[in-house]
Amino acid sequence: MSRLLYFDCFSGISGDMVLGAMLDAGLPFDSLKAALGSLAMSDYEVSAKRVVRAGITATKFVVEERPALSEWSESKGHPHRHLPGIFKMVDQSALSASARDRAKGMFQRLADVEAAIHDMPVEKVHLHEVGALDSIIDIVGAAHALEWFGADRIVSSPLNVGGGTVKCAHGTIPVPAPATVKLLGEAPIYSGEVQKELVTPTGALIVSSYATSFGSVPPMNVEHVGYGAGDNDFPANPNVLRVLLGRENATASATRVVVIECEIDDMNPQIFGVVMDRLYAAGALEVFYVPVQMKKNRPGTLLTVVASPALRMAMSDIIFSETTTIGLRYSEVERDCLVREHAAVETPLGTVRMKLAWREGRLVNAVPEFEDCAKLAAQHKLPVKEVQALAVKAWGEKS
Repeated sequence: MSRLLYFDCFSGISGDMVLGAMLDAGLPFDSLKAALGSLAMSDYEVSAKRVVRAGITATKFVVEERPALSEWSESKGHPHRHLPGIFKMVDQSALSASARDRAKGMFQRLADVEAAIHDMPVEKVHLHEVGALDSIIDIVGAAHALEWFGADRIVSSPLNVGGGTVKCAHGTIPVPAPATVKLLGEAPIYSGEVQKELVTPTGALIVSSYATSFGSVPPMNVEHVGYGAGDNDFPANPNVLRVLLGRENATASATRVVVIECEIDDMNPQIFGVVMDRLYAAGALEVFYVPVQMKKNRPGTLLTVVASPALRMAMSDIIFSETTTIGLRYSEVERDCLVREHAAVETPLGTVRMKLAWREGRLVNAVPEFEDCAKLAAQHKLPVKEVQALAVKAWGEKS
């Protein structure tokens, strides 16, 4: 079974929350500090402490400037750094080569986003808040932590971005900040009761760089849980990031899918085949049509698409561009699937693949692959059903 890491962002995500959660889940502090290398030995100190956020005990990762530099910091603030300077700092860390490349890739992505937002060349971009030393430590540390846990797949929940406004280098702006929105892309977001910034650009950068999908907790056996605390302590909403680590449960069959539907009554029927082909090519799990009677007693067609929630926007774009519909509806549901595999069986006519379906280790279905049977039937000038019967018989004798 592969290793799975799940970010539960019910109260947002930030760089220090990621590192706090990783430490809480078992990452040794000495390992983190060693990976930071000279970053953790020059102008500031890093530490971790236990705190309580709305009744939940969590780990708070802290970056503090050394007292000798506090006067300079208060009078002049944090320097704004260009990308080459940040790359140099990353190279001064003690990360593995792969983690250094991953960290620099994140900073490159951030610079590209900032350049697009401010309409300027990448080489002229100043990385403001995320270019501060504490944010650099968070990103470099996250690259080490996520490599240390060795997850084969990383999934995130939808992200609670908070609300209200936030002050930044460019003034007061609404939450989520422009860089945060751009970095999150099509990741699902929402705003809850807390009207403060809950997803920072650093947090958005980390989760969007590592998570391969967004949704509910996948079937898994949890081995470690970590809670990383944010700066604020909201009375009724724990300001923590929860991280679940464990192994994917191969026997659990329930998965989350999105069902997209629309009715069409004014389209050339020749186009329906093209639409189906393009939806399947884009990753749809199921596409089917059902005749329906629509308003004004007009006959129409119900289009239904089943896909991974992460592909909802891609599926919607195809439907809107390829059909005449002007609206659609969608909902997320659980899909229960049997574990499936193929096995070859030898018949007197040739090899046929059998589609096998298992439930809790028990074989519940074995069906010959139709294309194999049709090919052999054509070669031997026999009805397809006779070849299917031979395959079922051969499988029964083999079993």
